[in-house]
Amino acid sequence: MPQAPAGSGPRRRTVLAAALTPLVAAGCAGEEDPPAPRPGPGTAKDALVMLIRHAEKPYAGDTGEDDEGNEDPGFLAGRGWRRAQELPALFSPARGAALPRPGAVFAAGGKKGAPERCRQTVGTLATALRTPVRAEFAVGAEPALARAVLAAPMPVLVCWEHQGMPRLIRALGAQDVLGLPAAWPDRYDLVWMFTRRQGVWSFREHAQHLLSGDA
Repeated sequence: MPQAPAGSGPRRRTVLAAALTPLVAAGCAGEEDPPAPRPGPGTAKDALVMLIRHAEKPYAGDTGEDDEGNEDPGFLAGRGWRRAQELPALFSPARGAALPRPGAVFAAGGKKGAPERCRQTVGTLATALRTPVRAEFAVGAEPALARAVLAAPMPVLVCWEHQGMPRLIRALGAQDVLGLPAAWPDRYDLVWMFTRRQGVWSFREHAQHLLSGDA
């Protein structure tokens, strides 16, 4: 009967199997646990941020009104109150809404003047949406506001003081978008819409058309 070659047989096969086992296990582990990809510039969360200026303030010789109807120049003028009351129409499907319903509403925090006018402007809208007005950020705290806006449920509506708009837009990272005006115009009837898709911002301007005389 022929003899098996030296170094062959059951014992050699057992030794080879034992040597290969760690390599096979390492290969399987690598297949099961691939390294996590690092986030790139295109992985930023999609976003839609709508910016509005507070409604009309009193002009020289005019006066504003507080929530109780008392005259006070630090609040909205009569036309401003009418705009605030009509603002829900921009987002109401029953009235042919042109803009998407906000998932969160922000307004400037602080005392009388622009911050109070911002909160008055969106008060009726927030009631209609059954959502609170987030007013924990004062004018000047735009970087913190931008972080909160981008983390909030989309779309987001922000009512802000017009001179602080450029700071907020820079904080959002949308300052270089095509078509963006250098400053907010002397108007109260606009919505600036910033849309981010795959990390890239775009801009368009929407006219409110809520009151007689709106451009």
